Amino acid sequence: RAMVRILHDTSAGGPPTALTPLPASHKPRRKTLLLTAHTPEPVMTAFQRLILRASGSRSRAANAITLRSLITLIEGCLLVALGVRLLQAGGLLVSGTAGMSLLGADLTALSFGSLFFLINLPFYGLAWKQLGLNFTLRTLGCVSLLSVLSDVLAVSLPLGAVSLPVAAIAAGLLIGLGITLLFRENASLGGLNILALHLERRFGIHAGRTTFAFDLLLIAIAALVYPWPQVICSALAFATLSFVLGRYHRRTPHTAQPASPAHDKQVQTAH
Repeated sequence: RAMVRILHDTSAGGPPTALTPLPASHKPRRKTLLLTAHTPEPVMTAFQRLILRASGSRSRAANAITLRSLITLIEGCLLVALGVRLLQAGGLLVSGTAGMSLLGADLTALSFGSLFFLINLPFYGLAWKQLGLNFTLRTLGCVSLLSVLSDVLAVSLPLGAVSLPVAAIAAGLLIGLGITLLFRENASLGGLNILALHLERRFGIHAGRTTFAFDLLLIAIAALVYPWPQVICSALAFATLSFVLGRYHRRTPHTAQPASPAHDKQVQTAH
């Protein structure tokens, strides 16, 4: 086996010198290979990736709320509220705490807005601990605004009979686009995804499995309460929302990573 050493001529500032063969009698103490490639991130759902990116230091809106960011937050909440209104008209569900609130509104006398606000209360402590105070306050504001808007639209925007597949796809698109606008301004609508991130960091339970298990549970409960056409179209709304979030994440440009100091050091490899 040919053993080579790549030497960088740092004193002259020129390009690396030619490959110098090592003596055949040379026996390295260990075979070392320094790589500059980044360690792959654990597989997560698009929703968790967007939450982490929105709450990270790369968010431009992480420190102050400008008029433009405030308008964006209102627009995002309004889009989600319109999507929820379509779901209500068709008797459909969607994933997360919004789906829990829609189901609870059909089974109790409480409105969607009231249930959505109450269900999200336990998650603010986790959001503060995991994602910071700024993210938590913006999320609290968006959840409160969505609760009010959804109840106002339920009264002021009466809808007749709607096509279930069309309502499911349109609602998934509206909610997905609204959530992406909130993510751009370092906010979210809270929910079980924050709990899933906490369980993954604390106990090593994969966040994607947690949210997937909850969505399956929600669909199973819906199958006991709603007719099958509504259950199938609810699953279509789930899929449309996931598609929109996944498409947004893939189109998000990543900030270039600085070069590792190990790149300028001597690299040894054995074949």
